[in-house]
Amino acid sequence: MAEKQPFEINNIVEMKKQHPCGENRWKIIRMGADIRIKCEGCGHSVMLPRKEFNKKVKKVLE
Repeated sequence: MAEKQPFEINNIVEMKKQHPCGENRWKIIRMGADIRIKCEGCGHSVMLPRKEFNKKVKKVLE
Protein backbone atom coordinates (compact mmCIF):
# COMPACT_ATOMS: atom_id res chain seq x y z
CA MET A 1 0.00 0.00 0.00
CA ALA A 2 1.27 3.50 -0.87
CA GLU A 3 2.26 5.83 1.97
CA LYS A 4 -0.06 8.74 2.85
CA GLN A 5 0.93 11.90 0.99
CA PRO A 6 1.40 14.95 3.25
CA PHE A 7 -0.59 17.12 0.82
CA GLU A 8 -4.10 17.17 -0.66
CA ILE A 9 -6.00 19.07 -3.31
CA ASN A 10 -6.37 22.83 -2.55
CA ASN A 11 -3.29 22.84 -0.26
CA ILE A 12 -0.91 25.78 -0.66
CA VAL A 13 2.68 24.54 -1.00
CA GLU A 14 6.07 26.23 -1.17
CA MET A 15 8.41 25.03 -3.90
CA LYS A 16 12.24 25.03 -3.71
CA LYS A 17 12.53 27.46 -6.64
CA GLN A 18 10.28 30.49 -7.00
CA HIS A 19 8.24 31.23 -10.12
CA PRO A 20 9.62 33.88 -12.53
CA CYS A 21 6.77 36.21 -11.43
CA GLY A 22 8.41 36.29 -7.97
CA GLU A 23 5.84 34.16 -6.11
CA ASN A 24 6.73 30.98 -4.24
CA ARG A 25 3.22 29.87 -3.19
CA TRP A 26 1.41 27.29 -5.34
CA LYS A 27 -2.07 25.78 -4.99
CA ILE A 28 -2.56 22.08 -5.80
CA ILE A 29 -5.49 21.96 -8.24
CA ARG A 30 -5.28 18.35 -9.51
CA MET A 31 -3.79 15.15 -8.15
CA GLY A 32 -3.23 11.80 -9.81
CA ALA A 33 -0.17 10.28 -11.46
CA ASP A 34 0.60 13.91 -12.33
CA ILE A 35 0.03 16.88 -10.04
CA ARG A 36 -1.14 20.23 -11.41
CA ILE A 37 -0.18 23.30 -9.40
CA LYS A 38 -1.25 26.92 -9.95
CA CYS A 39 0.90 29.94 -9.10
CA GLU A 40 -0.79 32.12 -6.47
CA GLY A 41 0.86 35.22 -7.96
CA CYS A 42 0.09 35.19 -11.68
CA GLY A 43 -2.28 32.21 -11.99
CA HIS A 44 -0.02 30.19 -14.33
CA SER A 45 -0.51 26.44 -13.90
CA VAL A 46 2.07 23.70 -14.34
CA MET A 47 1.66 19.93 -14.46
CA LEU A 48 4.44 17.82 -12.93
CA PRO A 49 4.84 14.06 -12.59
CA ARG A 50 4.27 13.10 -8.93
CA LYS A 51 7.91 11.95 -8.51
CA GLU A 52 9.23 15.32 -9.75
CA PHE A 53 6.71 17.25 -7.60
CA ASN A 54 7.81 15.31 -4.48
CA LYS A 55 11.42 16.27 -5.26
CA LYS A 56 10.67 19.97 -5.85
CA VAL A 57 8.20 20.70 -3.01
CA LYS A 58 9.67 22.33 0.10
CA LYS A 59 6.72 22.36 2.53
CA VAL A 60 2.96 22.62 2.88
CA LEU A 61 1.94 26.11 4.01
CA GLU A 62 -1.82 25.71 4.52
